[in-house]
Amino acid sequence: MSRADEIFINMCKDILENGTSTEGEKVRPHWPDGTPAYTIKKFGVVNRYDLSKEFPIMTLRKTALKSATDEILWIYQKKSNNIHDLNSHIWDEWADETGSIGKAYGYQIGQKSIYKEGEFDQIDRVIYDLKNNPFSRRIMTNTYVFSDLHEMNLYPCAYSVTYNVTQKKGEDKLTLNAILNQRSQDVLAANNWNVVQYAVLVHMLAQVCDMNVGELVHVIADAHIYDRHVPLIKELIERKPLPAPKFHLNPDIKDFYEFTRNDVSLEGYEVAGEQLKDIPIAI
Repeated sequence: MSRADEIFINMCKDILENGTSTEGEKVRPHWPDGTPAYTIKKFGVVNRYDLSKEFPIMTLRKTALKSATDEILWIYQKKSNNIHDLNSHIWDEWADETGSIGKAYGYQIGQKSIYKEGEFDQIDRVIYDLKNNPFSRRIMTNTYVFSDLHEMNLYPCAYSVTYNVTQKKGEDKLTLNAILNQRSQDVLAANNWNVVQYAVLVHMLAQVCDMNVGELVHVIADAHIYDRHVPLIKELIERKPLPAPKFHLNPDIKDFYEFTRNDVSLEGYEVAGEQLKDIPIAI
């Protein structure tokens, strides 16, 4: 089976069997009908994906690779916080009348800081260090800026990425690894979506910096399954997973700012069952 499926199934079983419930507590999220959205949660979930072995996309149900890529480029390449620059509607709920989600995500990635080498925004500094100082332990991005939280329509969920470069014995090329830190995650709606997004980002950065891909480590402080998602999760993890597809990234792209959603593709991507439709989303 796909390693991503195995990780997902084990995580969901652990949450359902060993997690704690927020039922009866005062919670912020609610369903569109106004009912409180309670969860079963686990604290401190850590999942590891070896990108050198397979691409971590689930086969239990389809994850839309190009749409996930489009959103990650919206944040890190376009550095946008406006849904009019995005080709999907996943952020519509949190956008104002102008399309802005406030000083969140792409806005923060585009903020520039002064270094001894000059002025860089967050992702440009990452690329600079990977090319010029790859063994630095300070290569990271962060979108959880406390002074701007009051101007964000939604606090960042996946908020920080730390990059770490290693060199495997016998290999000339360096290997790019990354840790994605996430304060909170709706496991059904967002888990594999986020994993796929950041796997694509690592592949892109590795290619433009002439490196191999290594591990993506996903750290989730609060991994939760919403009450109305429990039966959907139970049905999903009973499906029979299939082998992982092969990931393709356009090898001709050497500049991060030239990537588009059409530069990613999958070979042999089959899914085990129908897509779950009309998943209720807590707001």
